[in-house]
Formats: sequence, C-alpha cells, structure tokens
Amino acid sequence: MPRKSDSPSERARLKRGHERGDYSKQTIHSILDAMPLCHVSYILDGAPVVTPTFQWREGDHVYWHGSSASRLIRKSTAADVCMAVTILDGMVMARSAMHHSVNYRSVMLFGKADIIDDPEIAAKRLEGMIESLYPGRWDMLRPMTDKELKATTVLSMPINEASAKVRTGQPIDDEEDYALPIWAGVVPVQMSVGAPIDDTRNLPDVVAPPNATDFKIG
Repeated sequence: MPRKSDSPSERARLKRGHERGDYSKQTIHSILDAMPLCHVSYILDGAPVVTPTFQWREGDHVYWHGSSASRLIRKSTAADVCMAVTILDGMVMARSAMHHSVNYRSVMLFGKADIIDDPEIAAKRLEGMIESLYPGRWDMLRPMTDKELKATTVLSMPINEASAKVRTGQPIDDEEDYALPIWAGVVPVQMSVGAPIDDTRNLPDVVAPPNATDFKIG
C-alpha cells in the first residue's frame, strides 16, 4: 500500500479513487522529477486557462517559467494556481468497455504562484531547469543576456498542498466476466530517448556531448 501522510489539505485530498492516493513527499517528488512537462491552471478575467510548460523541482518548491509579456504571468502573482503532472505507463484492456483503464502516475499541486523578482535568483533557477534536464550543459552554453533574462519570468510554488495518484496492475473485471473468452491485459507505454540529431548549422568539428542521452523521462 502507498505510504500516506496524516493530514493532506482538504482540496488536495482525493475524493474518488482514494485508495490510489499517496501524499508522501517521496512519491510526489519522484513523479515531479520524472516528468518535466506539466499543465498549469490559472484564472484569467474570471475564466479558467490551462497552459503547458516545463516544471522542475528544487527541494520543497516547484518552479516554472513563461514570457514576461504574458498576461497570465503578469496576473499570477500571489494568485491561486493548480499544477498537474502525469506519466502514462500502460493501456489497461479489460473484458468490458466499462473496466478499460490506464496505468499512470500523477501529481496535482495547489498553491499561490510567487514571481521571482530578483534577477540573480531567477537566473539561478533557470540554470536549475537546464541542469535538471541536461546535467553539465549550463556551463557549455553562452551566458544568458540581460535581455533574455528580462523577457523570462520564473515562478515558484511551495509543495505544501499536493497529492499523487497512481494506478498499477491488471484490469479489474466483474467476477462473472473472467469466464468470457476475451483477451485482457496491459499494453505497457514508455517514453524513450533517441539518438541525437545534429543541427544542420553545427560547425564542422562540433559533436554531441557524450551524455546527451543520459537524461530519463518517465
């Protein structure tokens, strides 16, 4: 059984499928670290807006970034947001349409977005994003310009209100359906990292770093 904390917040507590819930830091952090792609929900002019972006975790905070010109970003200071991260692990095929499902790992976080105003801290957090994906790459790159930094807003949120939800295993059919001559099982789904593809404008002697494919997603 998943290890669960004693007191998740009311809005983070799972209401349906609660047996699949896990509120432990270990599980929540592991899912955030395994999948950089997230979806962040904001309220803009009274209406919900969801946008995909990259997230990365440093300690007990999660970070993401966006354009400084974005209305969503400008209005998100101290505003409530919701972030969702999901990893698809398999297609679960049952003996009835009702019991088809998926195996997955997901995290939902609630909190208030905090814009990082200090340019030095923002630059350090952006370094953390690159290093979380490609360890050692930041020092290979040309330095970020003031213009680039000014055009980028970094946001953070403490991982205080969060829940993980995980499904694993085989389909769960109605007992009488196990006697039916219908194949059931799980089709695993994985994301894989392929071989690097050179930019056609690379200089002749420039080659991909040896650790270019070392990062793992999923």
